Amino acid sequence: MRTLFGRRAVPARAALLASTALACAAGTTTAHAHAVVGDRVFPATLTVDDPGVGDEFDTQFGHIKSPDDNGDNMNVNTVSYEWDKLITKNLAFSVASDYVSQNAPNGGSAKGWDNVTLGVKYLVYANAAHEFMASVGLESEIGGTGAKSIASSYSTFTPEVYFGKGFGDLPAALGYLRPFAITAQLGPNLTTATSDNGPDSFGWGLTLQYSIPYLQNQVKDLGLPQPLSNLYLVVEAPMSTCTAGACAGQTTGTINPGVLWLNRYGQFGVEAQIPVNRLTGNHVGVLLDAHLYFDDIFPNSLGKPLF
Repeated sequence: MRTLFGRRAVPARAALLASTALACAAGTTTAHAHAVVGDRVFPATLTVDDPGVGDEFDTQFGHIKSPDDNGDNMNVNTVSYEWDKLITKNLAFSVASDYVSQNAPNGGSAKGWDNVTLGVKYLVYANAAHEFMASVGLESEIGGTGAKSIASSYSTFTPEVYFGKGFGDLPAALGYLRPFAITAQLGPNLTTATSDNGPDSFGWGLTLQYSIPYLQNQVKDLGLPQPLSNLYLVVEAPMSTCTAGACAGQTTGTINPGVLWLNRYGQFGVEAQIPVNRLTGNHVGVLLDAHLYFDDIFPNSLGKPLF
């Protein structure tokens, strides 16, 4: 579970975390590794959370130049972690944070841990025939749990909706479009601060995915060798629109083209971060991700639901 696009001291950072997991039959849900519905696997994308729940651990590195309050560019490096634990087969709990290093051009550098974010997420619906699944969740960034130079003193609560739709139900004549899928994550970021110090916002993110494994296994085997046969081509768009205070109506975000490589036990990913406007920044950043599926690595111990 990851919170959509920065609400904190780094206005252009979209480096938050991943979660996944489930195999589903039409009208029912059955726990399994990562977000699976019918023949569709929704990978753990880097900035927009997938619609599944699961037992997993994610770590991520991000680098981007972001504008500070004076409009000057500062280098921002982040190292993030997230652990997701299944409570039941459809309900997961998460804990996450990131270590942030800001290097401002005018001596305003700072580094330290950001606030801790706790979350819950519940898979509410899955339809195997139409490769569709949806979840709801709540994330809480606990104010004052991070370094004063990095983290906010106020808390933020984010109720969210997640969904994913694969296009495997397209007719055979459109076979090469069937590996496409989309996912989305939507929710308001509601702060305990005044609108000037911690403006509320609405987070919204979309992904467009093309699955080479789906192409090989469900459409036509092109005989592609490893690692090509396990690649997902992805474009993410994590966005945030300010809804209160002086920034009301302003949107920040990035367009993130990238590639993911998956196997049964985890995945690796790399994406560029391209700012959508000058409010976000004017330099391209990068995200690197490593994700472990505890559901598959430790199915009878650490990766097993508590209940």
